[in-house]
Amino acid sequence: MANKISRRRFLQSATAAWGALPLLAGSAHAQTMASANDRITMGCIGLGGQGYGNMSGFLGSREIQVLATCDVYAPHRERAKNRVDGTYGNEDCKMYNDFREVLDRGDIDCVLVCTPDHWHTRINISACEAGKDIYSEKPLTLTIHEGKELVKAVRRYGRVFQVGSQQRSEGNFRFACELVRSGKIGKVHTVKVFLPNGSNGNWEPDSDPPEGLDWNMYLGPAPWQPYNKARTFWNFRWFWDYSGGQMTDWGAHHFDIAQWGLGTDLSGPISVEGTGTLPTDGIYETYTNFNVNFEYANGVKMIAVNPEHGARFEGADGWVHVWRGGIDAEPKELLQTTIGSGDVHLYNSPGHHQDFINCMRTRQRPICDVEIGHRSVSCAHLANIAMRLGRKLQWDPEREEFVNDPDANRWLFRPYRAPWYL
Repeated sequence: MANKISRRRFLQSATAAWGALPLLAGSAHAQTMASANDRITMGCIGLGGQGYGNMSGFLGSREIQVLATCDVYAPHRERAKNRVDGTYGNEDCKMYNDFREVLDRGDIDCVLVCTPDHWHTRINISACEAGKDIYSEKPLTLTIHEGKELVKAVRRYGRVFQVGSQQRSEGNFRFACELVRSGKIGKVHTVKVFLPNGSNGNWEPDSDPPEGLDWNMYLGPAPWQPYNKARTFWNFRWFWDYSGGQMTDWGAHHFDIAQWGLGTDLSGPISVEGTGTLPTDGIYETYTNFNVNFEYANGVKMIAVNPEHGARFEGADGWVHVWRGGIDAEPKELLQTTIGSGDVHLYNSPGHHQDFINCMRTRQRPICDVEIGHRSVSCAHLANIAMRLGRKLQWDPEREEFVNDPDANRWLFRPYRAPWYL
């Protein structure tokens, strides 16, 4: 027990000195199989498809021990507990409906947060206040203001925070961004972000919630609505109260790569304008397709269009297009390039989950630190705001507000439903 307490105090206090250090490569940290007393303990909050998948990934590491499953839908938390108990051969994992009960446990070091987007920020800030490190799914926030407050909380409490933008930990994305950052395609003038189309959805009548679903807790800080099954589970992303459609869902991934390749992942564009199509039938609300144009201070253009996937960097001497599972370039010889000693070498992650584990031990910032995740999804939020207002907007990436535009700045924040607060 003495070793356990010492380790936990280290995890929760060491960043008072190290939290402000620059990002270092977590892959340099040598790993050994952890003994039971040296495992990092985890609580899992939000256990639908993505949450269950992430939890299963962490269960594959002998450095992690999952102690709690939490979900407002009983079948989800029960399925997850059974998976945990089957892995460890015991019944020590506890189930919870309310995330605050997980955060109150002093024997939990970190949390995995995979709820719908509108819950991310409140849970993540509470986790910071409780001294937990955090792996949070993307899109990281529902609004830009939430992101600013979350970054402040992570820094204030010295937490290790990994955003689930796992493409950064895949070699083809890193290689593409190293080609661009090393000048292999010449001076970059345009990056195209390809996103899939959204959905109109079908009409669905309101009904009673299914047995085992705490609908009031599901809504949480979002406005009250009667239960409708179209609003739950995977489909939450098509409603403004909980998400921002494909623009935030896939945009959080591909804007992240675009900004990594441009070297602007701790900054952002200076203007945005665009058009989009809203559903005309069915119950869904978010844009089904769009064409959005951003401009950066150095003159580079970024364009978000449908329907493909990935990011395509275009320069004076060629282009490189990278997507999940593939990469292409022109000239083709670029694909055989060796990134040399004089080129830009980006953070080489050992895998997104392992990088988080390594950084909890070293107290370094992981490959997709909270501010990177915030800046990436901010591009998506800016796009949705520009489409909804129907005009070009000037953006100040330092102050993170629209320039001399109080009407646009009202879209940076949404009030929470009582008793929840930011």
